[in-house]
Amino acid sequence: MRFMIIVKSCPEFEAEVTPEAPEELMAEMAAYHEELARAGVLLDGSGLHPSRTGWRIHYDASGQRVVDGPFAEAKELIAGYTLIQVRSREEAMEWSRRFPNPAGRGKPAVIELRQLIELDEFPPSEALDMFKQMEANQKA
Repeated sequence: MRFMIIVKSCPEFEAEVTPEAPEELMAEMAAYHEELARAGVLLDGSGLHPSRTGWRIHYDASGQRVVDGPFAEAKELIAGYTLIQVRSREEAMEWSRRFPNPAGRGKPAVIELRQLIELDEFPPSEALDMFKQMEANQKA
């Protein structure tokens, strides 16, 4: 089972010009991710630049349009993620409870966990077979 630990953004993260974090927080994050790696559950993880450097593609009946950032409601944005593969929801919960406070000790912050949909959860189809072949090619 794969889970994404989503670090929710906040006004401070959105205001940063360059990525900054106190040394203590960077050390905590590095130690946590090193522990995930030693346990063999870490798949990926990274921080994201503020939304002002991004864009969104909006789709509707007339097609699509591009909207440049920044985006309002920082609490709805994602500041980073860690992707893990574990045996159970309970194991994912245990790892998430150990995640360091991404804003720093004593500061308000939110992380969210979401399970990834696996290809085997979809009904069989030719398109699904294409995805499975791509996945197999990536692993090779």
